[in-house]
Amino acid sequence: MTSSELWTRATADRYDAEEGEMSSAAVLGPTVAFLAELAGEGRALEFAIGTGRVGIPLRNSGVAVAGIELSEHMAAVLRRKVDEDTLPVTLGDMATTVVPGEFTLVYLVYNTLSNLLTQDEQVECFRNAARHLAPGGRFVVELGVPPLRFLPPGQQAVPFDVSARHVGFDTFELVEQILVSHHLTREGDDGRYRRDASRHRYAWPAELDLMARIAGLTRERRVADWHGTPFTQDSAQHISVWRKPA
Repeated sequence: MTSSELWTRATADRYDAEEGEMSSAAVLGPTVAFLAELAGEGRALEFAIGTGRVGIPLRNSGVAVAGIELSEHMAAVLRRKVDEDTLPVTLGDMATTVVPGEFTLVYLVYNTLSNLLTQDEQVECFRNAARHLAPGGRFVVELGVPPLRFLPPGQQAVPFDVSARHVGFDTFELVEQILVSHHLTREGDDGRYRRDASRHRYAWPAELDLMARIAGLTRERRVADWHGTPFTQDSAQHISVWRKPA
């Protein structure tokens, strides 16, 4: 078991509804196209596949997809949508769990690498990706760039969403590179709010490149989004691609 926090049944059951924007065609279209091109005629493995937000449409595009998922509740939601023969999922953590066969693509989306709360576990995740890749295969990670430039001296919190139904802000433990994501979500119209918080370990792009080198992978590409926008010092996130030598 890794240090990742487990998703509860209640969180899993409401996940798709709360992430509706991330499941839109505008988001998933370029994501699936990007991943399908890298997978080619081979198989794809999604680490932390969750409820299948990306894995199911990628499978529907014609790519054979398998998944690893730590939370049995998230996997149960996925299983309501697609059967095991169509999209097999193995319960376990993404740093150590091994599934049969080789893959031309292993991918990890939506900041999920940060669920591993230590550098050692993140390194093991890269090694696990390399373990599953066929020669010439790629490992893809979607991850935010730590917004530390927005922290003036003495401030610990950075807001990322302030709307009528949701307030979200991140706090930082700089020594351990830990980010705590706080959410206040309005429930119903009676003024009640639900409070949630989750811990993440943030990592810089250059740190990930070193993790990849430790795992025997070489960086092939880094862009700012699934459309391929160039990555710059002002980019809020990155899509990075590392390749296993042929």
